[in-house]
Amino acid sequence: MRNAFGLMMASVVAAVAIAGVWFWTSAPRADVAPPQTVAARKAEPLPAAAKAKDDVEVTAALSKPAPAPAPVPQPVKSTCANPDALGVSRTVVINTTGGPGFGFLQYKQFDFLADKEVVLTFDDGPWPTTPTVLKALADECTKAVFFPIGLHTTYHPDILKQVAAAGHTIGAHTWSHADLHSKKMTEQAGKDEIEKGFSAVKMAINANPSPFFRFPGLAHTQPTLEYLGSRNISMFSVDIDSLDFKSSSADQVINTVMTKLDKQGKGIILMHDLQKHTAQALPTILRRLKAGGYKVVEMKAKAPVETLPEYDALLVKDLKVPAVSARPLSSVVQTVSQ
Repeated sequence: MRNAFGLMMASVVAAVAIAGVWFWTSAPRADVAPPQTVAARKAEPLPAAAKAKDDVEVTAALSKPAPAPAPVPQPVKSTCANPDALGVSRTVVINTTGGPGFGFLQYKQFDFLADKEVVLTFDDGPWPTTPTVLKALADECTKAVFFPIGLHTTYHPDILKQVAAAGHTIGAHTWSHADLHSKKMTEQAGKDEIEKGFSAVKMAINANPSPFFRFPGLAHTQPTLEYLGSRNISMFSVDIDSLDFKSSSADQVINTVMTKLDKQGKGIILMHDLQKHTAQALPTILRRLKAGGYKVVEMKAKAPVETLPEYDALLVKDLKVPAVSARPLSSVVQTVSQ
């Protein structure tokens, strides 16, 4: 009996203890209760004027364009399709006042080329071989100076236009490639050869040429030197003569040019664009220049030569070419089938 009563009392005490533990661990407590939500006060409407002002300011702020980012420098794209082209290392502009001379064979006034620099020049065109020369130059993205014969420009004006369109410098090489040093050549006749040559080039390209001139056979005289100086026309001689007019093959032209150039180290190279072997040799010459570390210098004139009106008119008269057509093209040329 006593034992039964004791067991019952122990059960009651255990139940009370368990209830107390549950109360203190599970019942909500004020110090850890979540914050109470308080209803916000209804906002009062803004005055009409103030509301309008705020709308304008906000709209302006939203519509204002963001500052443009600083431009990122872009590399200049080369117009040359050949990444390994010979190209042009630098361009020089010549002030031809007084008729300065270039080419150390005859004129030693101005040594403007550095070691391994060359100027490419071509005489006696335009000719049916000239486009081949132009292609070789274009493939290497390089430039040259052309000295055409006036009479040849009347045969092939379209070819000389191609030279101009390619951006090459065009001077003159007399009207008929006459020997201005000949005893039969009078001063007036020499002047006529020079001026008619320039006027013929102008007629072909429809623009004044550069005041650059090369004597046929490099044969100058004191009167012609003085005359060119008075006309502010620069005279060109040569440093490296290809002798292509004597060559029997393209290989001979290549060997002559490169042998002389490697010996002298720099200079103005004379070639002839009417020579078949030169046209054939030029691609290899240009690649040899590149491989040898040579660089091409482009020569331009500060201002073109002003041809003399009397020679322009004389040329039109002699060639019996109308300066301006009085008839529209459609009245002369009609397409009847296509």
